Amino acid sequence: MEKKKVVVEIFGEVYPLKSDEPADYVRQLAKLVDDNMRDVAKKTRSFSGTKIGVLAALQLADEYYKLKKDYDELLALLEEPK
Repeated sequence: MEKKKVVVEIFGEVYPLKSDEPADYVRQLAKLVDDNMRDVAKKTRSFSGTKIGVLAALQLADEYYKLKKDYDELLALLEEPK
């Protein structure tokens, strides 16, 4: 499968990306990251873009791990003998 080029903007920076995923999906991911960074920026005062990016990444990682834990617990429930 050939990678498709998608240009996205995150926190004021333009990123030309290549992905196997559909362009709309990549844009949705970029919007999620951009929204998260803007939310962090509103809550902080003078952090650099890098620090805002790291804090946003930590928030997204926290959400990911909580969802993964819930998912794993649901799978375990489904696998229990009846």
